Amino acid sequence: MLNTKEIGNKIAEARKKINISQAQLAQRLFISSQAVGKWERGESMPDITTFNRLAEILGVDLNYFSENFQSPPTEIAPVESLVKQTVGSTSGKENQVGKAGNKLSWDMSRGNWVDADFSGLKNLHEKFSSSNMQRCKFIGSDLSGLLLKNNNVDSCDFSGSDISKSHIQDSNLGNNVFKDCKLKETEFSESNIENCDFSGVDFTGTKFSKSYIYGCDFTGADFTGVVIKSGGFTGVVVKSGDFGKKTIAKAVWNRTSFIDTQVANIVFTGTLDDCYFENCAFTRVTFQNVTLSNTFFKNNKKLKRIRFIDCRADRMTYEFLKQGKADLTGITLISQKGGNE
Repeated sequence: MLNTKEIGNKIAEARKKINISQAQLAQRLFISSQAVGKWERGESMPDITTFNRLAEILGVDLNYFSENFQSPPTEIAPVESLVKQTVGSTSGKENQVGKAGNKLSWDMSRGNWVDADFSGLKNLHEKFSSSNMQRCKFIGSDLSGLLLKNNNVDSCDFSGSDISKSHIQDSNLGNNVFKDCKLKETEFSESNIENCDFSGVDFTGTKFSKSYIYGCDFTGADFTGVVIKSGGFTGVVVKSGDFGKKTIAKAVWNRTSFIDTQVANIVFTGTLDDCYFENCAFTRVTFQNVTLSNTFFKNNKKLKRIRFIDCRADRMTYEFLKQGKADLTGITLISQKGGNE
């Protein structure tokens, strides 16, 4: 590697080639503009991890910073491909880089983000697709409009963040904390979500399509207008929440608990197995073409208001509903041999 002064000159030269300021470069690296200034003056040097990211932003190879590579960079990506800016007008046109008031938009796909702290950051409307994200912090961050595709997201903390209007596809989410997040109008498709904390989350208008959810906590969550289609819920707990105004089609509910929950304006279709409803209030709820087995109903309010259409239930579930004075019209009892009685 070159000495600090020569490296500083190379950083400054490449930065000016793509026409971005020290402040803009610093923002992309999540550091201060003073740090960039020190590099370019030869007072300090980036660490090896930062060198990789720096080379990517400047559009150069890492060899550019080595002693045997003295010529200036010849192929540098234009700034438009690195820093996209949008303006507040409705014209849809892009302003030139560097004008005040514009919002930077970066593509952070195909990265390996481990133990990174993005807490409190705003305007992180980035693409993290095909990235490995482990033990990262996004506490109180603005992630609205986020695109996650083919991601592995494990043990990250998104508490209090805004992840509204985002799209999460073909991803694995495990052991993450989404407590008190906004997930309005977000779409989860073909993803596995396991052992996550969604307590206090606003899911208004969110869609779950062909996604499977295991062992998650939805205590106090708001499910108004949620659409659940062709998914699976295993070991899920919904407690003290509002589970209403949803479309639920062909979902598989397994070992899912609803406790102290308002269940309203819902049509269930699919399968409920080993599920648990306790101290719930039902309003305008319909089970249509549903198979219920080993499902427990205890101390629920307005159980008789549930409407069953072309449903099948095993003996135990049937008796629970009967004791709760549910209207059993529309339920066929499943015999022990698997047929109808």
